[in-house]
Amino acid sequence: MSIGIAHMSCRELVERVTSYFENALTVEDRLRFEHHLSGCEHCTTYLEQMRRTIELTGTLRVEDVSPQAEATLLQVFRDWSGH
Repeated sequence: MSIGIAHMSCRELVERVTSYFENALTVEDRLRFEHHLSGCEHCTTYLEQMRRTIELTGTLRVEDVSPQAEATLLQVFRDWSGH
């Protein structure tokens, strides 16, 4: 007898990537997440890009970001989040 794993869409994976990195997913969602990665090259690439971004931004200092870049990033975030 095998237990099926419910499908996780690419969008759902993207929405849960932070929780994945923080080990905050339920066991079921972690299995679904990792199962999706095993068959989706695009999401695997996305996950690696996010890992690298986190690694690099850990070395970023406030003074490394120009006021213009900060304003642009904040606007993009506001547009994305609907605020």
